[in-house]
Amino acid sequence: MYRTILVAYNGSPESRYALHECIKLAPGSETQVHLVVVVTPPPYLLVGEYAAAAVLSVEEGLVAEKQKMEQEIAAGHALLAEAGLNVTDHLEVGEPADVIQSLSNQLNADLIIVGHSRQKPFALRWWRGSIDAVLLEKIRCSLLVAAGPRQPA
Repeated sequence: MYRTILVAYNGSPESRYALHECIKLAPGSETQVHLVVVVTPPPYLLVGEYAAAAVLSVEEGLVAEKQKMEQEIAAGHALLAEAGLNVTDHLEVGEPADVIQSLSNQLNADLIIVGHSRQKPFALRWWRGSIDAVLLEKIRCSLLVAAGPRQPA
C-alpha cells in the first residue's frame, strides 16, 4: 500500500483524471495524499528601457496566476476530501517537473500521479517532452500517468 501519494493538478481535464485515479486507488486513512499545484513563472524578457515595465507586467501576471491556482487547488482538495482522503495542499512556483521531483523527495513519496494530454500533437510532445516522460528520468518512486478516454479519430 502507498503511504504517501503526490498528485499533480492544474485544473485541466487531464489533471482532473489524476485526481480521479487517486480516488480509485482508495488509499486508506493512514495514507497521506499531497496535492501540488505548480505556477510556472513566465520568462523574463528584458529589453532596454522597457525592462522595468516588463518585470512589473510579469510580476502582475504571476500574482494573477497564483490567485487562479489557489482556486484550482481548493477545488481539487474538495474533490479528494469528499472521497474521504487525508489531503495536504502545496502551491509552488517553478518548473513543474523540477517542483514535483523536489517535493516528492522531500515527502518521500511512494507514488506520483499526473495527468496526460492526448490532445497535444505528438510532434510537440516529442520536441518539448511531456512532463510524465521528463519525470520518469527524475524521480525515485512509482509514477501513475492518468489519461482520459481516447477520442474517436
